[in-house]
Amino acid sequence: MKAKQLINESSHIFVMGHKYSDLDYIGAAAGVCAAVRACGKKPYIITDREKSNAQELIDALSQQPQYEGAFITEAEAIEKVDLQSLCIVVDTCRPDLIEAPELLQTVQRVALIDHHRRAADFIEDSDITLHETYASSASELVSELLQYIVSSRDVLKIEAEGMLAGIVLDTKSFTLHTGVRTFEAAAYLKQLGADTLDVKRMFSGDMEMYVKKYGIISQAKQIY
Repeated sequence: MKAKQLINESSHIFVMGHKYSDLDYIGAAAGVCAAVRACGKKPYIITDREKSNAQELIDALSQQPQYEGAFITEAEAIEKVDLQSLCIVVDTCRPDLIEAPELLQTVQRVALIDHHRRAADFIEDSDITLHETYASSASELVSELLQYIVSSRDVLKIEAEGMLAGIVLDTKSFTLHTGVRTFEAAAYLKQLGADTLDVKRMFSGDMEMYVKKYGIISQAKQIY
């Protein structure tokens, strides 16, 4: 498979998505990391942890030994780049929206995995493009890809839950943009050990967040 060959031939492998990362971005990135590890490589995820909407998932992944030093900044990634580096972009196809634009311009090899409609501004000349607008989410696409690259023991439980959370987010709990393949992907992730209760907790937030939300709501005014 060309994707596996590209990973094997790359020295450093970076995964990134759009600015203000969400559960679909980080979930899909986690799935990509599982594939990269299965090929014997160490993956890096580029994200601004201070401006993320998936902090709980990032924290849970960071606690795994496989993710020690995996979350890095754009500056740290650029220091590692060489001619054999690969950047895998997930959950966006627009260069103006990505987390690390300078890194995208620096690397020689790029792979793209996205489900959004193609805009006039599009990441061109990628070595591999998996751009399917029928898919509910980037996490759905990655979970499909994993079935051809890895065995079930190669995927951590929290990675499966991250991808399932990404699907739940972008389908609004399986009510929008779903198809047969969406449910097949969810079933596959359940087989990998994804716990729906743990996924639900990723959306619950903490008490501090509840206070902030209700504080904002309490100040809302209806405009006639």
